Amino acid sequence: MLKGDFDLSCALGSVTANNECGVFGVMQSLPRKAAVPVAEAGEVHTGAAAILSNVSGTEIREYTVEILKLYPDAGNGRNLLLKVTDPALLEKTGGIVQGMSGSPILQDGKLIGAVTHVLVNSPDTGYGIFIENMLDAAG
Repeated sequence: MLKGDFDLSCALGSVTANNECGVFGVMQSLPRKAAVPVAEAGEVHTGAAAILSNVSGTEIREYTVEILKLYPDAGNGRNLLLKVTDPALLEKTGGIVQGMSGSPILQDGKLIGAVTHVLVNSPDTGYGIFIENMLDAAG
C-alpha cells in the first residue's frame, strides 16, 4: 500500500463527481507543465506503454507496462488489461498496489487512460480505462 499526506493548506479545486469512470472536478489553476495529447480509443493497441506514478518521495516517475488485451466495449472501467514490466516498480511494489488507481497510462506519446484495478492473485497485472471514456463521462 502506498502512503501519502494530504496538504489541506491550499485547495487545488473542487470535486464535482466521483463515479466508475473517475473523479471529476474543476481546478483553480492549471499546472505549469506541457499538455499531453489525448488518444482516441481506436488508437490504443496492444504492446509497450508506460504509467506515471509516485511510489516513493515526491517524484513522479514513468514505469514500463505492456498492454496485453483491449476490451473496447467494456463499460466497467476495464477497457484494457496491462502488465507491469518495469524492474524497478516490480522490485519496489510487486506491481500495482492500492493508491495507484488513477495513474495515467501513456502510449506512443499520448494519454490513453488510467489504471483502475489490480488482479488480486496477480498484482503485476491490472486494468485501465480509456481516457476517451473518462472524458465522455466528464461531459
